[in-house]
Amino acid sequence: MSTDWLIKNAELVNEGRRWHADLRVKHGRIDAISDSLNARPGEPVIDATGLWLLPGMIDDQVHFREPGLTHKADIAHESRACAAGGITSFMEMPNTKPPALDRDSLEAKYARAAETSATNYAFYLGASNDNLQAIRALDPKAAPGIKVFMGASTGNMLVDNPDTLDGIFREAPTPIITHCEDTPMIDALHAKAREQYGENIPAREHPLIRSREACIKSTRLAIALARKHGTRLHVLHISTADELALFQPGPIKGKQITAETCVHFLHFSDADYEQLGFLIKCNPAIKTAADREAIIKAVAESRIDVLATDHAPHLLEEKAQAYDKAPSGLPLVQFALQAALQRVTEGKLTLERVVEAVSHAPATLFSVHERGFLREGYAADLVLVDPRKPHSVRREEVLSKCGWSPFEGHTFQHSIAATFVNGQHVWDGLRVDESVRGERLTFDR
Repeated sequence: MSTDWLIKNAELVNEGRRWHADLRVKHGRIDAISDSLNARPGEPVIDATGLWLLPGMIDDQVHFREPGLTHKADIAHESRACAAGGITSFMEMPNTKPPALDRDSLEAKYARAAETSATNYAFYLGASNDNLQAIRALDPKAAPGIKVFMGASTGNMLVDNPDTLDGIFREAPTPIITHCEDTPMIDALHAKAREQYGENIPAREHPLIRSREACIKSTRLAIALARKHGTRLHVLHISTADELALFQPGPIKGKQITAETCVHFLHFSDADYEQLGFLIKCNPAIKTAADREAIIKAVAESRIDVLATDHAPHLLEEKAQAYDKAPSGLPLVQFALQAALQRVTEGKLTLERVVEAVSHAPATLFSVHERGFLREGYAADLVLVDPRKPHSVRREEVLSKCGWSPFEGHTFQHSIAATFVNGQHVWDGLRVDESVRGERLTFDR
């Protein structure tokens, strides 16, 4: 497969700028960016007139379910959905079966991704109440970070021992990323809902059970531990307006503590539970329209630094169960960039800010080597977006293994015209090239 291309007449969006230029890809890298590049003999040329050329999205928060839960998702299917959505790199969570709690389980996931992933990949090491030694021994170049579930999780991955938490924050050799919800508060509210509704707890109760107070309490604890030990902390999936004051606006570079939200918190609100029910049940929960608007504003002012997905697929039959059995999580990667760009159409975010939040900021936060920017010499992880071609989401086009999307029936004003991974044309607007394989992400640490 060719990794050499000339992209002509595109509108580049990079590092706060928008301008028309040509971009040459050679040997999978960005070879040149100039106002006028002439095609070389035999060089393939893509005419990108009218298209935006962006650095590929780096999604630093996905659950691809492999190993152990591959009936609902796997690296092969989900990475192809990434490619169709303009996501060129992903960082995957450790709560698989078995969980990635040590070097061997972590490296096994890398080995599997090398065989099947259509996009670039990295995997977090998980924290538990009893793997501090593995955390201490982690090679900082082997993983983007350490994932700490400070709220309910699967298996042995809820870290609720105060001494263990303190030790993790004290000794982590990489950034710590946290899921922040207070489990005792959630359990108490869940018990009250069970008393009122029995097994038939309605979906609208989910944001009340997994309350804003539970988020705030846990986030405050994570920040206090990070400040105590000088830890590089990244707080995932902010879902409430109340948490925003805990973070500082401004550029990500130099921040010790950063925040992230997800595309579904920019798109849905609690009013959508009536129609979508448990299809949009996720942890932390989707909350009010006022929370949504405050979160969008926080993204605009870089108080929230990163925009990701928390892609977490489940089968429709699993979602059709009663509240206690219906699992939390949404499949999102295939339409995440389009959902983010919809806020540009609405005038709530600038295109430059979206690119910063989905590409530049995660690359900077995790010290990703030579990705996330349109720079000469960097990996040619690229996405071409057509801002004039609306796209209505249909179930039959979903590439995630679960086979459905919460965005079904919604029309986005932008479509993903092409995606390149290391210069390989993995998505042409209609189909994924099955021969493409991504690379393991490396980190400048």
